[in-house]
Amino acid sequence: MKLLEVENLVTELGEGENWLRAVDNISLAVEPGQTYCLVGESGSGKSVTALSIMGLLPHGHYRHPDGHIQLMDPQGQLPEIALLNADDETLRSVRGSRIAMIFQEPMTSLNPVQTIGEQLEEVLLIHRPELDEEARKQKILAALAEVRIPDPEGRIREYPHRLSGGQRQRVMIAMALICEPALLIADEPTTALDVTVQAEILKLMRDLQTKYGMGMLFITHDFGVVAQIADVVGVMRKGKLVESGKTADVLRNPQHAYTQSLIAALPERLIRPGRPVKPEKVLLEVKDVSVYFPVRRGLMRRVVDHFRAVENVSLQVNAGEVVALVGESGCGKTTLGRALLRLQEVTSGSIFLEGQDITQVSAKAMRPLRRRMQVVFQDPGSSLNPRLPIHTTLIEPMRVHGIGNSDAERTQIAARFLDRVEMPTDSLWRYPHEFSGGQRQRLAIARALVLEPRFILCDEITSALDVSVQAGILRLLRQLVDEEGIGMLFITHNMGVVDYLADRMVVMHKAKLVESGNTQEIMNSPQNEHTRNLLDAVPRLDDNYLASAI
Repeated sequence: MKLLEVENLVTELGEGENWLRAVDNISLAVEPGQTYCLVGESGSGKSVTALSIMGLLPHGHYRHPDGHIQLMDPQGQLPEIALLNADDETLRSVRGSRIAMIFQEPMTSLNPVQTIGEQLEEVLLIHRPELDEEARKQKILAALAEVRIPDPEGRIREYPHRLSGGQRQRVMIAMALICEPALLIADEPTTALDVTVQAEILKLMRDLQTKYGMGMLFITHDFGVVAQIADVVGVMRKGKLVESGKTADVLRNPQHAYTQSLIAALPERLIRPGRPVKPEKVLLEVKDVSVYFPVRRGLMRRVVDHFRAVENVSLQVNAGEVVALVGESGCGKTTLGRALLRLQEVTSGSIFLEGQDITQVSAKAMRPLRRRMQVVFQDPGSSLNPRLPIHTTLIEPMRVHGIGNSDAERTQIAARFLDRVEMPTDSLWRYPHEFSGGQRQRLAIARALVLEPRFILCDEITSALDVSVQAGILRLLRQLVDEEGIGMLFITHNMGVVDYLADRMVVMHKAKLVESGNTQEIMNSPQNEHTRNLLDAVPRLDDNYLASAI
């Protein structure tokens, strides 16, 4: 018995005479208690499909030339509803009560000026008007307890910014399920979460699905997640459903070339290139570094305590090697990275760049040293100046550091590094918004390389990229390190990326370094309990995992 049926859906976006076909004649069905995973890269039409089902596309900027979407009640107690082009009143009666949706970023979905309790109560006021105030409160507390939010009584008075990312996502799940819908649509709900939090959220969603018997349409680009939760999988590309079937069949024996390429691009499936043997040369050495932030209270804002963000961390990065810095959000990874670059002052300890202690160097003396140590940030969209063409972005740092005798010579250098990161020379005259996310990340790497640094810090630079784009960036980084002899500290929580890219890895937990060593040795035999928990939580699509999932 079907719960949701989508037949020959066509969705076009645009206005006037300009229309783009975002979803092109796709058909799928979701049954009660079943998880249908819709997989594909950014721009493939996954989210537009979900928004078409929910009727949430921007008014006046979409049309459906063809297709049908039917919502059915397997119990036969509620009427069958045609969702496509339904009126607003019909859609409002269905959303929240019979269909609920969890979005990718809870911080933009939750109202920042309303408490958690107020937002959950609003859902009940709309869909369960028969409940009195006390009954609503008890249902809210039960919903928060069900998604394992600690201290529900206290949390209902909190605002979203007071919760962690994982807790905000749990609130979104509670909000979606508080009226016990028959169908749940989840659009990349775990993409921005740490692997341990992701594992908890996925387990929670499976448990709640079993309890309520609801169908789930789960949108993702992570085949590890697909192997873990999906009953049926559909693969989208350029608006079309190119392959679908039972999860085990599609993952074990993909028929379409695009599906095969996506699976082959997973970090755990990439072929590891041979590493050249090089003499050990220390580029960056960190000795007992601590970073504390003052905690101020009272009318006079006196310092009453210190928050220990990084505590007694020691590590080193050699020339021609990648060291992965691994840990969950809040463990101190990024704070340590900022301290290494002298963007954050250290409380104690020493940082040596090619033997020179830079912890006490003045800002003026630090400027020429910055040429030797560069950084690539997580989001190139916000780190590249949208008002400047790529040409200006690349030659400006060269001009500051005295590289090249003229702008013409600097332009030639910039073009050479664009070629190095596999970008066309005409990119120099374009603006950041004209490039895809993966292309912008390559441009950010080129900006770091034009100064010919000895050390590069990469902070979660592949976390928001599709697997095929990520694979290209990882190959590029590995090639640069091996050929140029650059030392790289790669901050991440993706163990698959670590396994492919890193020579050595260090693991942080609650501001401290808990384990370090050769990547393969730690992957195969972790000694610290926290490291074991991180590795166990990773949804992987290796042969052993696939066999256990089938």
